[in-house]
Amino acid sequence: MVRRYRPDPVATEQVDRVLRNAVRAPNAGFSQGWSFLVLDTPEDVARYWDLFVGDEEWEADGWLRGMRTAPVLILPCSSKAAYLRRYAEGDKGWTDEDEARWPMPYWHMDTAMAVMLMLQTVVDEGLGACYFGIPPRHESEVRAAFGIPEEWDPIGVVSIGHPDTGGSQGSPSRRTRKPMEEVVHRGRW
Repeated sequence: MVRRYRPDPVATEQVDRVLRNAVRAPNAGFSQGWSFLVLDTPEDVARYWDLFVGDEEWEADGWLRGMRTAPVLILPCSSKAAYLRRYAEGDKGWTDEDEARWPMPYWHMDTAMAVMLMLQTVVDEGLGACYFGIPPRHESEVRAAFGIPEEWDPIGVVSIGHPDTGGSQGSPSRRTRKPMEEVVHRGRW
């Protein structure tokens, strides 16, 4: 995850490839209950960050100074309603939109898989990215500022740009990766 970017713009073709791959992610019932808000102009990116001006807790996070250098922000959004409607269609066997049938919120999970494809494509394009959350206390402001409909939930933000070569100062530089035998369990925990 890249947390500081060079000022070079990202080519539209590169952003489009990232998005083309994202929409090919697996999704339950081919519901395709995701949408992506792309902020790729300096004005739109600045409008996003301006929503947090004056929030001392948000501004105190040093890593955000680097994040603000990203020339592209993409807000992946998921729609629970799209999944509930899809599974109430005749070919799925349910006759209503009861959320209780879902063991996990696949609308968020499938959108997260689309984000993973975005991140992998960013690397293939020679770019850098970071996925981070929107503070819950600011979600309504983000929705209002960018006209995100109520049916769609922004699940976070993907920053994209040309990585600054300053090197990682985050957790990966201070913590080791857990060995596979500690996290992979075969046949039994």
